[in-house]
Amino acid sequence: MAEMDLLHRISLAIVPPLYMALSRLWFSTCRLGVRDAHYLDEAMAHGAMIVSFWHYSIFYMFHHMRQFPGVILVSASRDGEYIARVAHLFNFATVRGSSHRQGVQALKGLLRAMKEGRHVGLVADGSQGPARRVQPGPVFLASKTGALLIPMVWAADRCKIFGSWDRTVLPLPFCRIIMRYGRPMHVPNNLDDEGIEQYRLLLEEKMNEMYEQVWQEFGRARHDNGPGAAAAI
Repeated sequence: MAEMDLLHRISLAIVPPLYMALSRLWFSTCRLGVRDAHYLDEAMAHGAMIVSFWHYSIFYMFHHMRQFPGVILVSASRDGEYIARVAHLFNFATVRGSSHRQGVQALKGLLRAMKEGRHVGLVADGSQGPARRVQPGPVFLASKTGALLIPMVWAADRCKIFGSWDRTVLPLPFCRIIMRYGRPMHVPNNLDDEGIEQYRLLLEEKMNEMYEQVWQEFGRARHDNGPGAAAAI
């Protein structure tokens, strides 16, 4: 056990900075196209915003959003520590927790961050899925703070698709990436459970519509419709 803990501490010291250096070099070779960039300008002009994205897209989202440092929610799990340390290297603050662990504390931390005027990034389908099914968190936070909720979805013409529950996507070097911003969503203040569910469904419908649009630009209905547990484009 002690040996495993030592190896874990060593890997935590090595893996995050190595990932940061490699990702900067890796993604610098990719060509980025942006759709509906004015929606991001609109959301930022309103003040602190909530960025909502799918879990499959997390690799590139760190790199893309590094120019807009804010606060992100990271799983309280042991493996989540790697993501938290990578986030800190990209100048993001983190709040640890999920709907399964430390959820109340995480929500309080996000509320404090938004009261300080900081942007918040949330994985819409959570840390455990189901994939591309929006969890209530982003809508609840928007309802509590009055912040605009802006969805972001991206696709790549060449990428590695892993066999995880969300089919995580890693864009390959020299690929083409398209990032699509959605129209900022205003959520009424202090919604009850029925209202949260109504807006959750609206956000889910919008994000899946954007998801289909961006992957169709590369001739695919969805990114995870290839055979087997893992696929490459």
